Amino acid sequence: MSENTAAPLSAEDEVRLSAAKRRAGRSAVIGAIFLMATSAIGPGFITQTATFTATMGAAFAFAILVSILVDIAVQLNVWRMITSSGMRAGELANRAIPFSGHVIAVLVVIGGLAFNIGNIAGGGLGMNALLGIDPKLGGALTAGLAIIIFLIKKAGPVMDIVLVVLGVGMIVMTVVVAVIAQPPIGEALRQTFVPDELNFATITTIVGGTVGGYITYSGAHRYLDSGHTGPEQAGPVMRAAANGILVTGVMRYVLFLAILGVVASGVSLDLSSQAANPAGQAFGAVLGDAGLRIFGAIFWAAAISSVIGAAYTSATFLSTFTKKLRGGWPLQLATVAFIVVSLIVYLSIGTAPAAILVFVGGFNGLILPIGLTVFMYIGWFRRDLLGTKKYPLVLLIAGTLVTLLTWYMGIVSVGPIFAFLGIGA
Repeated sequence: MSENTAAPLSAEDEVRLSAAKRRAGRSAVIGAIFLMATSAIGPGFITQTATFTATMGAAFAFAILVSILVDIAVQLNVWRMITSSGMRAGELANRAIPFSGHVIAVLVVIGGLAFNIGNIAGGGLGMNALLGIDPKLGGALTAGLAIIIFLIKKAGPVMDIVLVVLGVGMIVMTVVVAVIAQPPIGEALRQTFVPDELNFATITTIVGGTVGGYITYSGAHRYLDSGHTGPEQAGPVMRAAANGILVTGVMRYVLFLAILGVVASGVSLDLSSQAANPAGQAFGAVLGDAGLRIFGAIFWAAAISSVIGAAYTSATFLSTFTKKLRGGWPLQLATVAFIVVSLIVYLSIGTAPAAILVFVGGFNGLILPIGLTVFMYIGWFRRDLLGTKKYPLVLLIAGTLVTLLTWYMGIVSVGPIFAFLGIGA
């Protein structure tokens, strides 16, 4: 026997180690739920909601409903496949179709960069509304704080705590504003199912802003860190994914109602100027200066949580190209580098922040169907990669229908989406 063989743990040490592993696992599961939820409720979604509610009124409720239905079909499939296989999305895709994981990784990283530029822009808008400082300085401070989080040795648990606190705070503050705004709930409910107006570019943008790009995989990748993987963990995985979807669904609809109450009262929101901040104007119309400050806090919380989510998830996709980035310091430093690049790009461009926030949702909506197509192929034809021959047929049918829908919406929406930045028709 080697002299370097470690001494066996005492019963007391084994109990402590087991308890520590359980706590770490629970933290990762809760973190996965809120990583998905806060990523889906970022500054892009808030700005998109204000912009489209101002132009479409109660008819925008239908787009919210579609985004939630798409979310259910996408997240339940992606969470289940990734956790059953025990592999991140890029690796799983490569096993199914050679080099498809590399394609998805490149698209997600590009989309994540676009999203993170918008998230940092959102942080600037939030700090401007909250403290009155220049948006670009606010964006730099937001990115700096996110970098500090990832420079902490055990960044995972810290990230989980930050996301939970920010997520709960956003929900509580938005509910308060929605109650005070007194929206026409009856009209909103009617148009949730029977809209007076249908706009595919709007639906694609809101779907992309809440489900597309890196958001598709953020929660599932964080769940892998819990260690509770394999096909036998399908039940807890589905419950965790459903909880995340519930949180995001409630927040989406409550935010929409808050903005609708303002728009229905006759307030006109600025949607096009360089300083346009439609959501901030809506909150200010409800509660005056206090409302603007509350909006600033909500928007900033949404921004920094989304900066964390976009950077972390995009960095995990870089592991598709090198195994050195699968965890630990290399992954944390790659995440920091991603935030730094996003910040540099944001500080160097002159596009209005609100326009960026609307565009990146649509851009990621165009990316969404590509990854979904690969995952549906895995579900139908490569279940061996999931460690089981059984897979819920209802999930596959729902996922396939959503994949076809997102392809159609993406094709008909390309022009209008790029028009948000003044590109194309």
